[in-house]
Amino acid sequence: MRTLKYVILGLLMKKPMTGYDITKEFNSGVVEFWSAKHSQIYPELKRLTKEGLITFETVISGEVMEKKLYSITEEGIQDFKQWLILDPEVEPFQKDLFRLKMYFSESMNKSDVINLIKCQIDLHKRKRERLLETFKNYSFVPKPGSQEFSDYIVVKGAIMREDYYIDWLELCKNSYLDE
Repeated sequence: MRTLKYVILGLLMKKPMTGYDITKEFNSGVVEFWSAKHSQIYPELKRLTKEGLITFETVISGEVMEKKLYSITEEGIQDFKQWLILDPEVEPFQKDLFRLKMYFSESMNKSDVINLIKCQIDLHKRKRERLLETFKNYSFVPKPGSQEFSDYIVVKGAIMREDYYIDWLELCKNSYLDE
């Protein structure tokens, strides 16, 4: 399944966007649960256009710069809505370089493992702080079914994920320190 296809269709359900706007979304909101590089996004936009799921119009930006503004078609809306109601399968695993290193940590000396864990704790605490800053935008729980609620629930889940991960990292660190 081409999940990137559905991420792009979903973004275009919100509003028409340029390829640059879509790439920016992958560096802000969507980054909490999906990633894609510029080199993946543009070929997918080309495929979606060829499949008739999106269209574009060329608009002028500034005095002479042309850019493509993508919009979702009715066929794209239907395809996206069909995908939304499919029950997602549980992914067999998520790539996690740190966990992979921990899997092989018996090949490292204790101080290197502890330093690696501490770096991860700092990284995840910074990420959690950024999420909490975003979460300050919500003084109340938005109405379910609204775009605001969708954003709220994803950010809340990301904060909870970071809390869990930090707890796990602390457990790893303390296990080495107690040794």
